[in-house]
Amino acid sequence: MGHQSEAQLERNLIQQLVGLGYALVTIADGSALVANLQQQLEVFNDTTFTAKEFDAILNHLAKGNVFEKAKMLRDRFQLTKEDGTSFYVRFFNTEDWNQNLYQVTNQISQEGSYKNRYDVTLLVNGLPLVQIELKRSGIEIKEAFNQINRYQNQSFWSNHGLFQYVQLFVISNGVNTKYLANNKLQSVKQTFFWADSTNKITTELPEFAASFLNPNHLGKMIAHYIVINETHKVMMVLRPYQYFATEAIIHQVKNSNDNAYIWHTTGSGKTLTSFKASQIVMDLPEVYKVVFVVDRKDLDYQTMTEFNAFKKDSVDVTDNTQSLVNQLTDNTKLVLTTIQKLNNAVSERFAGKIESLRHKKIVFIFDECHRSQFGETHERITKFFDKSQLIGFTGTPIFAENASKNELGKRTTKDLFGNCLHKYVITDAIRDQNVLRFGIEYIGKYKNKSNTFIDIEVEDIDKQEVLNSAKRIEKIVDYIIAYHKQKTFEKEYSALLAVSSIDNVFQYYDFFQQKKEAGLHDLRIATIFTYGSNEDSDEAQDYLPEDTDFYMAAEPSSKYQSSHSRDKLDSYIVDYNKMYGTSFSTKDSKQFENYFKNISQRLKDREKESFNYEKDGLDLVIVVNMMLTGFDAKKVNTLYVDKNLKQHGLIQAYSRTNRILGEQKSQGNILAFRNLKKATDDAITLFSNKDAIEVATMPDYEKIAEKFEEALKELRDITPTYQSVNDLETEDAEALFVQAFRKLLRNMNVLQSYADFDWEDLQIDEQEFEDYKSKYLDLYQKVKQDNQKQKTSILDDIDFELELIHRDQINVAYILKLLSQLKGANTSDAKAQRKAIMDLLGGDIQLRSKRELIQKFIDENLPNIKDADRVNDEFEKFWQEQKVLALGKLCEDEHLDKAQFKALIDAYIYSGREPIKDEVFQCLDNRPSILQARVIGERIISKMKEFVEVFVKGMVA
Repeated sequence: MGHQSEAQLERNLIQQLVGLGYALVTIADGSALVANLQQQLEVFNDTTFTAKEFDAILNHLAKGNVFEKAKMLRDRFQLTKEDGTSFYVRFFNTEDWNQNLYQVTNQISQEGSYKNRYDVTLLVNGLPLVQIELKRSGIEIKEAFNQINRYQNQSFWSNHGLFQYVQLFVISNGVNTKYLANNKLQSVKQTFFWADSTNKITTELPEFAASFLNPNHLGKMIAHYIVINETHKVMMVLRPYQYFATEAIIHQVKNSNDNAYIWHTTGSGKTLTSFKASQIVMDLPEVYKVVFVVDRKDLDYQTMTEFNAFKKDSVDVTDNTQSLVNQLTDNTKLVLTTIQKLNNAVSERFAGKIESLRHKKIVFIFDECHRSQFGETHERITKFFDKSQLIGFTGTPIFAENASKNELGKRTTKDLFGNCLHKYVITDAIRDQNVLRFGIEYIGKYKNKSNTFIDIEVEDIDKQEVLNSAKRIEKIVDYIIAYHKQKTFEKEYSALLAVSSIDNVFQYYDFFQQKKEAGLHDLRIATIFTYGSNEDSDEAQDYLPEDTDFYMAAEPSSKYQSSHSRDKLDSYIVDYNKMYGTSFSTKDSKQFENYFKNISQRLKDREKESFNYEKDGLDLVIVVNMMLTGFDAKKVNTLYVDKNLKQHGLIQAYSRTNRILGEQKSQGNILAFRNLKKATDDAITLFSNKDAIEVATMPDYEKIAEKFEEALKELRDITPTYQSVNDLETEDAEALFVQAFRKLLRNMNVLQSYADFDWEDLQIDEQEFEDYKSKYLDLYQKVKQDNQKQKTSILDDIDFELELIHRDQINVAYILKLLSQLKGANTSDAKAQRKAIMDLLGGDIQLRSKRELIQKFIDENLPNIKDADRVNDEFEKFWQEQKVLALGKLCEDEHLDKAQFKALIDAYIYSGREPIKDEVFQCLDNRPSILQARVIGERIISKMKEFVEVFVKGMVA
């Protein structure tokens, strides 16, 4: 039986959607879309619009980008009608989504910089709010995702930008179907399968359409479950387990006063779920107020920031107990506070002020219901608010097996919060690719530069003097220095080092600093610890001191005096201040809190496109307990562990590394310098099941090497040598090579993250691998050129996953160093060195754009340089000359004012913001006609980005 064709898939889907209640409408092009929009808006708003009135509506709809349009969709537009009256035009009914008008159409044709035809479009009140892209079965679903990205660039902005109102995309090849929010910055990793309330995923298109695309559910998703993220200016959509948890909470609050909890594994987006639940619950008429409760200031700060990212000013953080009391008694509907301040608020001092709330229905949502809520505080709060309802969230519940004894005895999550409303465990999240697996290496021996093995760890040593010995800790420092770049993709990611005590922090930090001063590494290292109980703890706990306990003595276990501990910390903060031009200290709790926030933000900001490592990069943070729970940064991928962890503390700490990001980040790296194997297996089993160990952890190095060899065999069946790529006769054959080499790249990406990695273990050497990679990049270059010539290509639908290739250490500064060596080399060595340089230029995607110019410098300038020490200066001079010439040619070809266009480029380099077409047109001698404007604007912006790619990016060492 052959594959189901794309056309058949489309026909079947449309027939099903009509059966679900969509009205079928034929819309051939943009003008028909606009005509249908007017008709639908008139019916929906129960009015009619004159041509002039509808033009005003279209002008309003055309404003803004995708993010701003998402907000406009949910607002009303004040229209002044021709008779002088005001009319509020509504575009979408969020309160009763079944009152919206649902239509389905297909093959709408739109022309932007290219002509595109879209597969299936779902219209709501005439606006295209869902776009479905289909591929025949057997084709990668990723190709539909890439097609959407092309449409966003090429044509969604045309015809009043109506397709920029799309809220959700659906991609399917019939057997696999996923949905995603309309967010240009995302990767295919931000696409989700739908599932039922038991987390059983729905992959087939007919089942997906029945459960997700039926008008009632789709309307609810658009009305309630798309979140507008103000910080990143993007839309986010809830995943199925987040949706079902929120629905379960709403049902619980509406129909009972019983407490309950949600168990969603660490890293699966708990804050987004709790925000959405809080937002919906606070609008229920029976609820007086929602109080979102977190533990201590550090989590308070992070949760507040995230909540306000989803909705600006949704949370006014309470700085002190009096502020909390004020918010509890005013009309603030959603209050974010700490368990500690809430405890103060119900104490005798403040109880009289909030007495009026005692019998109100207040819903308390606990961010992590396994922390401070297990003491007297919990009892005090529930006794005071006698109509309170408690909803807890946790990634790692407390069971009888992992309950620790406190003043109320051993208490479990169920004891305090009742039944679990929804469960999504680590195996669910890994299966759905919502978190990564852990690549765990238990480090026993370290091979130093002279290839001799040095014991770092002895199996199951537990003698404190051995664990704390300077000799052992120095060896671990050497190990981290040797392997950190490998683990973090040349420092593109950051790492945490978890140690047992403050004494250990001092030892580790001082060794790192000594070795840095000796020129043995260039890692940027910081540390943060608090004054409190931080001895060799079995549990990871976040802790940031309150004002009153900031001046407590340092660690009880420390052999140092508390003043000495504080002096040491201050000296480390001085190092930090020198690195970043900051001025933090331990003088008061606010300064210390700001130091913590700055470290946290530095790690989180690595995700931003505008991040500058030279200015803001931080490689490693040494911690005792802080940042091991509740702290999220997608660009942290490695945890070095030299402390005992177990149960929920272990899972929480490991989970700092396994946030999904892109293709390059294939697992969270855990390097354990203690024998945590049994503790790890026990913890994973406790929070899922015994079979979960293989699901949650990466296979051994040998297994990954076997997978690599299988992928290599597939590649050589298609192209026995790298030269064979030149002989591929069709685009289909080239596509097979690209997919086979991409599979090899993915395996290499994982393989190289293991400390045991060695080219000697493989059936291909590094040079041959680089040669294949060069051919792979040649094909990518061909696709780019075809795009510029407006040619379609099969390869256009394949994601080359270039993030698996780019290597930061091979930059222009590195090439210049090689050129200096080439200048001083004798004739016999020079030829080999020149080939090595050209291979490097061909093997790195960023340097590839500069290859032609660097080759020109080697051919024309290098022979005339007499002193190798002059190579850098001469290259800089050559580069500036070429840059001026290239800018001049670009401006001449496109009739641009050179000074104005250079200012536009400088602004783009500085801010990272792509110029809008009007800014480009201001640089032109003559503004183009409306028909030509889009194409010319896109072309000039494309050339500008290419200019920056060649002459600016990667030019700094």
